Amino acid sequence: MEKNSIRNRVTFGVGTIGRDMVYAIVSMFLIVYLTEVMKFPDSTMAWIVGIIFIARIFDALTDPLMGFIVDNTNTRWGKFKPWISIGAVLSPVFTILLFTDFSLQGSGFIIAFAIFYFMWGISYTLHDISYWSMLPGLTVNQKEREKIGSLARICANVGLFFVVVAVLPLTGILGEKFGSPQKGYFIFSILVSVFMSLGLCVTIFGVKETGIVSAKKQSTPIKELLGIIVKNDQLLFIAIAMSLFMIGYMTTTTFGVYFFKYAYGDENMFPVFSAILGVSQLSALTLFPLFSKKFERKTLFTGAIISISAGYILFFYAPVTTMVFIGIAGVLIFFGQSFIQLMMLMFLADSVDYGHWKLGKRNDSITFSLQPLIYKLGGAVGSGIVGAVAIISGINQAETAAEVTPQGILLMKAAMLIFPLLCYAGCYLIYRTKFKIDSKFYAQILADLRERGEIKS
Repeated sequence: MEKNSIRNRVTFGVGTIGRDMVYAIVSMFLIVYLTEVMKFPDSTMAWIVGIIFIARIFDALTDPLMGFIVDNTNTRWGKFKPWISIGAVLSPVFTILLFTDFSLQGSGFIIAFAIFYFMWGISYTLHDISYWSMLPGLTVNQKEREKIGSLARICANVGLFFVVVAVLPLTGILGEKFGSPQKGYFIFSILVSVFMSLGLCVTIFGVKETGIVSAKKQSTPIKELLGIIVKNDQLLFIAIAMSLFMIGYMTTTTFGVYFFKYAYGDENMFPVFSAILGVSQLSALTLFPLFSKKFERKTLFTGAIISISAGYILFFYAPVTTMVFIGIAGVLIFFGQSFIQLMMLMFLADSVDYGHWKLGKRNDSITFSLQPLIYKLGGAVGSGIVGAVAIISGINQAETAAEVTPQGILLMKAAMLIFPLLCYAGCYLIYRTKFKIDSKFYAQILADLRERGEIKS
């Protein structure tokens, strides 16, 4: 076992529990807070929706630039921890400001919201890019990376699902205690923000960066930013495959509430399905290291795709009068998806070493900046598909399941289940035909880097 391995697994993973709590409350419940608690008029909300859309595009496009900045950082504390530290201070501040009632209305609120939301995105990016791009520097052992990554993903899901399950009841309790629903959200935002800062402190002071020493310390010119991605063919191929995967994943999950309200006929079953999703993902991430001991990644990837495909087919043909078959389909889908998401993280880490080997430079953060960019792209495309289908199928104007035609339900199910399955097929095809970093090739990469004196023996 490598020195500091257990310490790094735990302290790295703990750092993302609170991060995902904060991300969940802003990305999933900020709109709920503005519409259901603050009850701003449609004219104001139209501006808010536009601001959020523009900010997400801006945020996605600036992720590689942030990766470039981190990769060119050189301090006594390394290049990752300074930015994690700055983000750990600024991100909670702007999270709390988003849920603070300044008694503003109209243009005054819109301007304040735009400033706070843009600054929240920037501050979150500071620690998000630097946090995940630290992973390849903790070890060059593929199995140890899987253990660190799987525990980090488990912690991230714990933070996410805590907020999904607890935000409504806890904000209700806090609202009653302190006098208003607004204060309930405000105090809840403080709690998750403090937890985020404390968790990142565990990572900052607990993680020991060991294992890799880059032979070339020169900075990367801004003009080489695009070339780093394009010339690293393995990174480019896995980024395309990952994009297809996330578009399919986000399209399915975004349709969730609509399916249970209009196809199943009971939107109260959506939390039940969400619980199935959460248990399936956590179980998959917990079991992944055991599976990886016995099977190569290509075998695991193939098995995950088979599981997902079986789940989608069962979901499509499952009778909507019972939750049993839908629940089984959900387990098959999200168990397999968790395997693939974790392996994608490992593929990105391996492509850092491949780029180092092929191009002679190590660009951890530029490489890992593609992960949030792809997630945001998947979310944007998925939301666009859902919005278009909601309009075409008649769901947008419906109040109950009875108001949607059978053709409308079929269109929704096709977009929710068949289109994503095609995306996964494209992802699998690219991975199997273009991505060549298996365990044998990776061992050769490490051997060459050691011979060149660019990593520790």
